Amino acid sequence: MQGKRYAAIVLSAGKGTRMNHSVPKQYLMLEGNPVLYYSLLAFQKSLVHEIILVTGEDEIGYCQKEIVEKYGFTKVTEVVAGGKERYHSVFCGLETLKKGGRMPDYVMIHDGARPFVDGGTIARCAQAVEKFQACVAGMPIKDTIKIADGALFAKETPDRKYVWQIQTPQVFEFLLIYEAYKELLDWEKAGKPVSVTDDAMVLEVTCNKKVKLVEGSYENIKITTPEDLRLAKAFFPDIWGMGGFSNTEK
Repeated sequence: MQGKRYAAIVLSAGKGTRMNHSVPKQYLMLEGNPVLYYSLLAFQKSLVHEIILVTGEDEIGYCQKEIVEKYGFTKVTEVVAGGKERYHSVFCGLETLKKGGRMPDYVMIHDGARPFVDGGTIARCAQAVEKFQACVAGMPIKDTIKIADGALFAKETPDRKYVWQIQTPQVFEFLLIYEAYKELLDWEKAGKPVSVTDDAMVLEVTCNKKVKLVEGSYENIKITTPEDLRLAKAFFPDIWGMGGFSNTEK
């Protein structure tokens, strides 16, 4: 990690329709601060050199004033508007870094609605990406998984030790993921169907690149539903309230 430049793209453009709340999930309050605050704080304390915050076009002013400036997130260098889909928003962040003339060696892409990413996860991902070029945080699943057929009958039971639930950050050599996203958007412009659910999948479908799995934590949940918010309040003392974040800033 010595001498390598890292950037983080934090995504905060979702509407959070499954939360059944008028306020987007990333701005809901968790123990006195917006959920997004904790995601940004984790990277502010980490080894990354700068953060690009991607949000809705109508929320740029709010994020700049009420989150970045209010909490003193000095590593957030730009707040930019995202796009229609998640992959459009990620590319907006990548383009901002590339056009800004400060292209990093590696980029960490993280969901703003994951407030419990910790320093250990960020450090493990940084170590892995320098060896494997691409990695994602995740954890082995605890439950038995069934693959269903079209009629919703159990068709297959994969070996649990090979099934992981994937989280963020997802971390890549910058040019590798930039070119993969560029190709994906070229497919879209050409009318080819595009269906990707995370950044690793962009690499998988465009260049068949293998992505290393890195241990995150079971607490690194994405707040998507009201149940998730209640769970986050239960996790909070262990992660933030008692100094559970491991500071890896260098």
